[in-house]
Amino acid sequence: MPVNPIITDHFRCGIGEPLLFLLGPCVIESREMILDIAQEIVAIRDELGIQVVFKASFDKANRTSIDSFRGPGLEAGLDILREVTEQTGLATTTDIHDPTQADPVAQVCKIVQIPAFLARQTDLIKATAIATAKHGSSINVKKPQFIAPQDMMHIIGKCEDSGQSNILATERGTTFGYGHLVNDMQAIPTLQQLGCPVVFDATHSVQKPGGKTTGGNREMIPFLARAAVACGCDAVFMETHPNPDEALSDGPNMLPLRDLRKIIQQLLQIRVLVNEWTGFRK
Repeated sequence: MPVNPIITDHFRCGIGEPLLFLLGPCVIESREMILDIAQEIVAIRDELGIQVVFKASFDKANRTSIDSFRGPGLEAGLDILREVTEQTGLATTTDIHDPTQADPVAQVCKIVQIPAFLARQTDLIKATAIATAKHGSSINVKKPQFIAPQDMMHIIGKCEDSGQSNILATERGTTFGYGHLVNDMQAIPTLQQLGCPVVFDATHSVQKPGGKTTGGNREMIPFLARAAVACGCDAVFMETHPNPDEALSDGPNMLPLRDLRKIIQQLLQIRVLVNEWTGFRK
């Protein structure tokens, strides 16, 4: 069975533990922007006493249009994420798209993320599980938009068979009709029954796929995040940007940085109630 809770030098996540927050912009637009956002997140972390892992992508390999901005690439991106940790103390996470990226990323990031579209790629899952186990990192697998929550058992099994037990499973919506994702909050306890701590991705869940670029409805982020924490998720993933309307990737479904503190405060209050209901006090 997967480890639950996951307890590391950088975060604790799972049964009875405080909420973990995975926060940061969609993509690395520049070194300066990333470090500025990281410092803002550190200020919120210190004020509210929360657990945070910083998130940003070095390559958005699954953009809709070939003309879309993708990021600085593996080497430059990892240098920037390494600098985030050196300057702020924040652990980092990023997503990978190719098995050859697993080992270098696992050396820098404490959580390596598998995108939802790629979560059934066996070679990618195996390489990431092996690399993260080797370097003392964890793997976060996003549930594909096209499978039922209980079918994540097969992906989790691939991770375990490859030697990794520190596995996070992320709910991020399910394809329903055309250009719309739906969150069935039953997915959170269902995924937890598979043994993993469960992350709720509050920002990709409001995506509206289709067209030249993916749209979204960021106004729905607080509603879905509050519902997910009320349903007992162990971590919340939220992409944030100082000015989402000018972001180079996923702007419509990113949270304005200025709103981050208020939403986190709300989620912390809900988590207290949930832990009281379930007998935990952390």
